[in-house]
Amino acid sequence: MADTSNHIFDTSLFKRLLDYVKPYKPVFIGSLFLVIGLAVFGAARPYVVQMAIDEQVSKKEYTGFVLLIVVMLVLLLLEVVCNLLFIYYASWLGQTVVKDVRIKLFDHMLSFKMKYYNNSSVGVLITRAVTDMERIADIFGEGLFMIFSDILKMLIVGAVMFYMNWKLSLIVFVTLPIILYATKIFQKYMKRAFEEVRTEVANLNSFVQERVTGMKILQLFSREQTEYEKFKVINERHTKGWLKTVWYNSIFFPIAEFLSSVTMGAVIWIGGLNVIFNETATIGQLMAFMMFIPMMYRPLNQIANKFNTLQMGMVAADRVFKVLDTQSQIDDNGIEQAPHFKGDIAFKKVEFSYVPDEPVLKGISFEAKSGQTIAIVGATGAGKSTIINLLSRFYDIKSGEILIDDTNINNYTLASLRKQIAVVLQDVFLFADTILNNITLKDERITEADVIQAAKDIGIHDFIMSLPNGYQYNVKERGVMLSSGQKQLIAFLRAYVTNPAILVLDEATSSIDAYSEQLIQKATEKITKNRTSIVIAHRLVTVQNADKILVMDSGELVEEGTHLELIKKPDGYYKNLYEVQFTKVAQSLQV
Repeated sequence: MADTSNHIFDTSLFKRLLDYVKPYKPVFIGSLFLVIGLAVFGAARPYVVQMAIDEQVSKKEYTGFVLLIVVMLVLLLLEVVCNLLFIYYASWLGQTVVKDVRIKLFDHMLSFKMKYYNNSSVGVLITRAVTDMERIADIFGEGLFMIFSDILKMLIVGAVMFYMNWKLSLIVFVTLPIILYATKIFQKYMKRAFEEVRTEVANLNSFVQERVTGMKILQLFSREQTEYEKFKVINERHTKGWLKTVWYNSIFFPIAEFLSSVTMGAVIWIGGLNVIFNETATIGQLMAFMMFIPMMYRPLNQIANKFNTLQMGMVAADRVFKVLDTQSQIDDNGIEQAPHFKGDIAFKKVEFSYVPDEPVLKGISFEAKSGQTIAIVGATGAGKSTIINLLSRFYDIKSGEILIDDTNINNYTLASLRKQIAVVLQDVFLFADTILNNITLKDERITEADVIQAAKDIGIHDFIMSLPNGYQYNVKERGVMLSSGQKQLIAFLRAYVTNPAILVLDEATSSIDAYSEQLIQKATEKITKNRTSIVIAHRLVTVQNADKILVMDSGELVEEGTHLELIKKPDGYYKNLYEVQFTKVAQSLQV
């Protein structure tokens, strides 16, 4: 991606943006013709005024005067029509292009690795997908075409002025280099200011989004005043960024207005003297020039203003394209559509690290046969959840192989692989939608009848029906209307209704109430029946009936066997874990 920081206008970036205009080429060309019409019709009116005064009014010709008035009205009407159509179609083009870019951006973001989201701010990404997109739309609606229109109008007005009276034109032209130089300096500083503004907008969005999401923690730990002070600092930086743009505007536009007024005064003075003494100018020309000067200088002001809009859009486009250019996808080179798996899983000398030279898994090897329940236990950070992330290909391994039904998972397409694996996490994420939509995720293949039957199968139908509106109950953002245990039950149903070949329970029963635990135990028995299941748990009492228990420590598989086999090992890692937990439970019961 080209760096726009040292350029007032990045042509390569703009050409890339124009690629999105190609499907709407007729509208783009039509808008350009409307811009030409605006410039021509606007510049023609003063010329008609000059003709009306010099050739009709001064000669007292009534017939020709009426005709020229009609011509002026027609020109004015044409200008209004062109302006109306231009505003609509330029804005339509901008919003349509942004729609396409936003769709492409969101689709690109959907395929990013989890590592990208681990290292990225949600607020910044929201800014890229929403706020920055509106700035890109302004490039077409308020920036590009308006700049082209203003430049074209200036050229046409300048040509007509020179044709009418080149001496008076020189008075106007002599001040143009000054205002053009001022405009160039203005654009340079405004570019820097807008980059600062966009950075601070992203920071502000990120800060607010994160604090709103974590408001409960802030209030629990009485951090309101601290976060308030932090917000004031960030908001102050944001305000200073905008005030820079206001300061530059407050300097430039008065200067431009002053030069315009001085030029107008000079033309009236010198032109008036020419009319009176030399007769090298006419009253009609003087009147036309009084109309032409605002037409010449107002576009300069507008160009500077619209260039601001264009630059903000270009800065936003640069940021959006940087996200689009980010290559953080899992390689989806598999050509096999995963069937409904039998469920045989094999890890063969798998090595993996989130950060280079900091291994998380160190040559892990194990097997799970179809229909078995495999438990993975160990201390926090041992690598348990990483195994699940690799099985679903959220990350690619450094070395080794992961096989399902004797086929390397890299050979399967990502979509078909993940459809065969259902995961229930400890921290259940629910969307601000109904229970039904949170279960089906709006998969049209899953009907409400399917969901109801599945809920009855695992014993949570009565719980759902006890809620207001039952399956149509809106759980609000992140499921705040439900308890942790209730959200876990919804997650179990969401996994079960997809009929996965492989089920993963990642600490799914670690933070629930006794009533929910009874329901989840029943649901677990039903959902794990006749399918390969991997259960990650800290509470060893929940995995005693597993067909095999894998014991992890610091990224290595240190023990493997059933509960009875592992508990008999003298000084075994699992045995020590079990005894520590059993002692803690016994002590808590005594208390």
